[in-house]
Amino acid sequence: MKLGKNSLLFVAVAAVVGCGSAVSEPEFDGSTETELIPVSTKGMHSVTPPSPLRLPLSTVFKGESKFRALVAKAERENWRQLPLGQRTVRAARAMVGTPYVNYTLEIDDRIENPVVNFGGMDCWTYYENALAFARMLRYKPAPYKPQDMLHMVEIERYRGGRCTGGYLSRMHHLEEVFYDNQKRGLATNVTPKIPGAVRLRREIREMTVQWKSYRYLRNNRSLVPEIGKIEAQVSKLPVYHIPKSKVRKAESYLQDGDVCAITSNWKYGYTSHVGLIVKLKGRAYFTHATSDRDKGRMTIIDRPITDYLNASSKHAGIAVLRPKDLPPSPMWQRGVVGR
Repeated sequence: MKLGKNSLLFVAVAAVVGCGSAVSEPEFDGSTETELIPVSTKGMHSVTPPSPLRLPLSTVFKGESKFRALVAKAERENWRQLPLGQRTVRAARAMVGTPYVNYTLEIDDRIENPVVNFGGMDCWTYYENALAFARMLRYKPAPYKPQDMLHMVEIERYRGGRCTGGYLSRMHHLEEVFYDNQKRGLATNVTPKIPGAVRLRREIREMTVQWKSYRYLRNNRSLVPEIGKIEAQVSKLPVYHIPKSKVRKAESYLQDGDVCAITSNWKYGYTSHVGLIVKLKGRAYFTHATSDRDKGRMTIIDRPITDYLNASSKHAGIAVLRPKDLPPSPMWQRGVVGR
């Protein structure tokens, strides 16, 4: 499934998931192509500079008071010294209870910009916000501002780490996000390495067929053929999953902060949902933003991932991405710590 942020569609249509392994690398071209301009580099990583705001900050960043309260908590409890996975889980726990909201990325008819909304999240933005916040703490020193958080989201969500201002620069399929982040050294798709993993093969057509469900596509029909080209390329990515019957044994391989995508049985999509892993009492629990009314339509820490999968015949299995920290910003060397 898909896209930028509609968990409703996300579930109804099947979505995406990661890929990652050493298979031929498809080229994503056209207006989606960007050049990496390193801000900090170390090893395999590269960090692109933040794009200029193309829409008002009040439009692209919601919940600044919650953001500042979370920063204060993280600084008070010294989250920075924790490994990335534990930092991510701390951030995710602090966001539990946030209302589930659809279409949080669809903020304009034509102009694309990274978005953060602490007042409402769907499944994708929940994991994305937790990871972005966790990375921000190590990437640069305080003080932190909304633009820092937007930068972290841009690095993870946009092709090559750059938002061009165009809709096509955003990766709308989870499997491409998994693939792109691994290619840039920002994460590892651990799925193929887990015992029981098998490859999935699907023809991705969700956005092309259901283009009317997407605000940007409705307002610019010329993007639909380009989205079709991207979906054709995404269909060729090497996507693996752990079948539901194998997940209980696979739980021991999962770690705090792993991005866990729920694979679907739908023939035109790879995944239907996404969240994070939280290790509790030797089990791998699933924390996610749920639209289920009986769960409160909010971000929650749910059951162990095996139990979650077994609760629905629609769930096929899981695919897992393990994010990495970014190389530290040169700002750490400029004596700005504590300012």
